[in-house]
Amino acid sequence: MNKLIIFIVAAAVVGAVGFQVYRKVREKNMEKPRGRMAAVPVEVAPIAKATITETRDFSGTLVAKSQFLLAPKVPGRLEKIMVDIGDPVKRGQLVAELDDDEYAQQVEQARAELEVAKASLEETASSLDVAKKSHDRTAALYEKKIMSEAELDAADSLHKANVSKQKVAMAQVTQKEAALRAAEVRLSYTKISATWEGGSDTRVIGERLVDQGAMLKANDPICSVLDVAELTALIFVSERDYSRLEPGQAVSVTADAHPGRDFPGKVSRIAPLIRETSREARVEVEMYNPDLVLKPGMFVTSRIEFSRHAGVPAVPMSSVVKRGGKQGVFVVKPGEHTAVFVPVTLGIVSGETAEVIEPELPGQLVTLGHHLLEDGSAVLLPGEKPAPPGQPPTSPEGEAAPGPKPEPKAAPVTTGSGR
Repeated sequence: MNKLIIFIVAAAVVGAVGFQVYRKVREKNMEKPRGRMAAVPVEVAPIAKATITETRDFSGTLVAKSQFLLAPKVPGRLEKIMVDIGDPVKRGQLVAELDDDEYAQQVEQARAELEVAKASLEETASSLDVAKKSHDRTAALYEKKIMSEAELDAADSLHKANVSKQKVAMAQVTQKEAALRAAEVRLSYTKISATWEGGSDTRVIGERLVDQGAMLKANDPICSVLDVAELTALIFVSERDYSRLEPGQAVSVTADAHPGRDFPGKVSRIAPLIRETSREARVEVEMYNPDLVLKPGMFVTSRIEFSRHAGVPAVPMSSVVKRGGKQGVFVVKPGEHTAVFVPVTLGIVSGETAEVIEPELPGQLVTLGHHLLEDGSAVLLPGEKPAPPGQPPTSPEGEAAPGPKPEPKAAPVTTGSGR
């Protein structure tokens, strides 16, 4: 037991002595001046001024400004169809016809019934005229005490009955006239025309849904009519960008079907709600399609500009690095061969270019080789040759490259406090 205690104490003493030796050696090594590190070849560029825009891209789908289905209002067999997919159609143009034999017969029947009603009206008018004359004659004879009061009452009742019959006959004529007009309207429904209000006078047939000879019910669609001179791009915007949208904002629309071409548009409508399932709001972008190269259903990308800063310092995003948890760039001041790390605050990032809000960057920006640099690293600029340790780099002509000016040595400063 005593031997174990002695061994433990001895091990502790040896460990303490070893640690003290290690500490002194390390402090001595740190006091030794470090040798000059080899210069890192870099490429530099002036700090550029540029116009930076903040934009967002939103994917969406094109839909026609106006689209509707043509359908008959009455059932029947499709006898003729005059249009097909892609055909232009003018306002009021006849597109299809139904078999109208049955409806034409109904018109003839309604017209005949109207003639019967008119004949009945003429008959009641004649009967009313006779009854009125008989009533007037009986009334005159009654005044002369030739006719009795009962005969006068009978003549008066007959006259009133004929007046009522004439009113009924007149109502029947009106009824038959309405039935004739209704039959004529049903007959006109067998002619299906493309009609619409406002917009352009010419549109196109989007789809043909039936063929000639098909039996159709009322409101069975025959074809669709599209207005493709004006289109709407439907996009969906997240909550982050929703508040930055407003009607009338300019939009640049691109389509995969036409690479390299931009189509101008503007925000026309913004939904007043955000969908709970996707947390996005529907936005409609109105755009013209004068040469009709865009088609409904195409996939498009709508680019909206939210802000623009002109003439601001800009750096490539590839030159931005992190050192010590800070984001910044390396710059080389005029006449020096050391790279200085400058923390920066970035503003708008547009593609591969970023706006520098602060600070103002001195000298030239290191654009290549910065991943090997630390703050104060020696650098070798383009066109310079490496020099022996302790000597400045030389130009291709053999002359010493301009280096940093030596700073005067300051006198030691003695503070007012001491031990």
